[in-house]
Amino acid sequence: MTVDLANPAAPGAVHPAYGPPLAASAAPAERFDVALLDLDGVVYRGEGAVPHAAEAIGAAGKDGMRAAYVTNNALRTPEAVADRLVRFGVPARAEDVITSAQAAAHVLRERLPAGAAVLVLGGEGLRAAVTAEGLRPVTSADDEPSAVVQGFDPELTYARLAEGALAVRAGARWVASNADLTVPTERGIAPGNGSLVAMIRAATGAEPLVAGKPEPAMHAESVRRSRAQRPIIVGDRLDTDIEAGTRSGTPTLLVLTGVTDGSELLAAGPASRPTLLAADLRGLLRPHPAADREPDGTAHCGAWTCQVDAEGTLRWHQSLAPGGSRRDGGPPDDGLDALRAACQAAWAASDAGRPARRLADDRPSSCADLTV
Repeated sequence: MTVDLANPAAPGAVHPAYGPPLAASAAPAERFDVALLDLDGVVYRGEGAVPHAAEAIGAAGKDGMRAAYVTNNALRTPEAVADRLVRFGVPARAEDVITSAQAAAHVLRERLPAGAAVLVLGGEGLRAAVTAEGLRPVTSADDEPSAVVQGFDPELTYARLAEGALAVRAGARWVASNADLTVPTERGIAPGNGSLVAMIRAATGAEPLVAGKPEPAMHAESVRRSRAQRPIIVGDRLDTDIEAGTRSGTPTLLVLTGVTDGSELLAAGPASRPTLLAADLRGLLRPHPAADREPDGTAHCGAWTCQVDAEGTLRWHQSLAPGGSRRDGGPPDDGLDALRAACQAAWAASDAGRPARRLADDRPSSCADLTV
């Protein structure tokens, strides 16, 4: 199935593979009006900015693309997130930030009367979002809360989690801002809100209503607050950012600056396959090459052709025009064309029930670290 280029965010559209390309002649910043940008792993990692992110966002803005910062992290208020982005050199205002705390609080407002007590298991961002929706934050199950809302908070204690479990057992609604099992930090991958949600799930047997990516509530909140007409979702996670695009029929750009690497991308299922791929946010500024495949599953991107042979081995072949130029006349290889072709071939083979079982030893240097 393909993306409707006249209406790339048409509800219900599904595009479970890379491509067809949106246009080799136009960069995303020229085609879309709003980039719905994830933060952790895309714009910053922990306390450090991702290289090239600030410059790319600024340049995209000059091309007419607005930036909305969409994060599953419910810890900080939009004002605090915007201040942090500005310190990294990123142009941002509080109204440009959409958090999973806001989405979760909006979900609760639609289900609870004004002034209802909500037990908050999270930080200031979650408390502020609950208050902004006209609900009353509380801290104890003894307050007989109508709901429990849970978001990421590195200072969340056992005692607070126990209060949440007691309230859920007593019949309170349970909403989680997001279910990300991990978060990227400057020291590596750490437990995320989903890992803490699992503790209350194990203690109560209940299941929360999840508001954050990839759930529809978060995408609806992002589009509503950003007033996007032609959005593209930009992220580093297949199970949140990219799946959110698949569910909503919104084109996606995966950047390789966060938790997803080439091997994980190669193994992605239909719901987790990005429309476009870039090393970092400079991918907003450059045309993207065609990455297509033939009926037999042979895939092409730029100078590279890939296929999974009868023995289940993924193989690459390079074909250049005289003088070493690309045969398709597309944009110069950014170092990812071989991976794009490999993904198309691997996905086609997987969908046909014959997934790649090994990789050829003779492969491009850009794919040297890939594993099956």
